[in-house]
Amino acid sequence: MQQTFEAWITPLMIGGLIVFMCFIIWDLAKKSNAGKFGTIMLFVVLGAGMLGYVIKVVITWLIEGGNI
Repeated sequence: MQQTFEAWITPLMIGGLIVFMCFIIWDLAKKSNAGKFGTIMLFVVLGAGMLGYVIKVVITWLIEGGNI
């Protein structure tokens, strides 16, 4: 039961954390009056870590699934 719960809740909570971090980046851009280009750069630079994590999860899932 606990393994099933952990298998479902972990991706859900990590997804929620990623959404929350996107909100934080947007709020930072809004409060600093970054403008359109500044907002895009904040999302690119600060969102790169989140994107790297998502890519790592997808690659791991593909390798463990035997699709590669």
